[in-house]
Amino acid sequence: MTVITETTIKELASFKSADTPVVSCYLDVDGRRQIRPKDYQLELESLKKQLLATHPGQTFDADFALISEYVSTQLDRHGVRGLAMFSCADKKYWKVIRIPVSVANRLSVNQSPVVAPLEAIVQQLEPLGVLLVDRQRARMFIFQFGEVVERTELFEALPRDYDRRDDASRGSREREQHHIDELAHQHFRHSTEAVFRLFQQRGFGRLTIGATDEVYAAVEHELHPYLRERLAPRIHVPVAANETDIVKAAFEIERVVELEREQAAVTKLRDAIGSGSKGTAGLDAVLGALNERRVATLLVSNGFEESGWLCPCGALAVKGPKCPVDGQEMERVDDVVSDAVDAALLEGAHVVTCEGNADLDVHGRIGALLRY
Repeated sequence: MTVITETTIKELASFKSADTPVVSCYLDVDGRRQIRPKDYQLELESLKKQLLATHPGQTFDADFALISEYVSTQLDRHGVRGLAMFSCADKKYWKVIRIPVSVANRLSVNQSPVVAPLEAIVQQLEPLGVLLVDRQRARMFIFQFGEVVERTELFEALPRDYDRRDDASRGSREREQHHIDELAHQHFRHSTEAVFRLFQQRGFGRLTIGATDEVYAAVEHELHPYLRERLAPRIHVPVAANETDIVKAAFEIERVVELEREQAAVTKLRDAIGSGSKGTAGLDAVLGALNERRVATLLVSNGFEESGWLCPCGALAVKGPKCPVDGQEMERVDDVVSDAVDAALLEGAHVVTCEGNADLDVHGRIGALLRY
């Protein structure tokens, strides 16, 4: 079994098979929906029939056998909600990636593994730090895929009352309140130090804080600059909230963070296109930029597929059969968008998969920020 990482995706994308197709299978095995093994096994059989219907005269018996064997006899669903399986039996190529989130069912063939869905999932992998804090309590969590993977807590009680038998020696109410405020600010400092230690030990991409306006301002001031620049929108749950409510709220923050990141990339693309500088959109133009190795960031709408052409030299095109780069005969491929993602990854470009972004859809569902 292979663990999903950016390195894994690049290794998958680097495998090419010009003469024998690679079968890529994404299968939803989430026990919340696929209660019985029979449920996802029947779905797999349906995917096979659909693939054969669209590829008459072709057989994928050896690849199908590997996939079915794994699903029926080797799959342990503990902690797994999706599978990505890649097979090229003739070349003894077989990879399985267990995924902790659900995936859309998909079975396809191409000259290399279809990795675009994995790239979209990896973008969700970045953990989210959560700090819930008031004047005497702090709870810290790290969330990934909407689940808690780390938690810690800090409690520093404030004095509830002062012994007033000796008011003269103790000072005024103002001094007492000042002392309490100092203790609270000390607690805020300890809380942010604990969050920074957690960041150093486990790491997380963004940090969201749940607190009143007054406490939030004080805590933000105490944050290490590394954490301040990672601040996400505030989470609106109290420090005493139960973990179920915290998980739900954190999941919403994760969604907001991802949409913000996608929208920032699309806005940058739109501005680049508008100014005529280092930006292009539409499948034909993007493939041309990839052929010239000018793509720094590739933006793709999730689920976008289109047939096209692939040349032995590696060039991609919407129209064939002559290669636009060297004039060779190209081969038709079912999903040239997947090949574009592969090409971008192999060139070291960043890939951003956008979910339902109307601005990107208007530009043909694919665009690129260019190196030059």
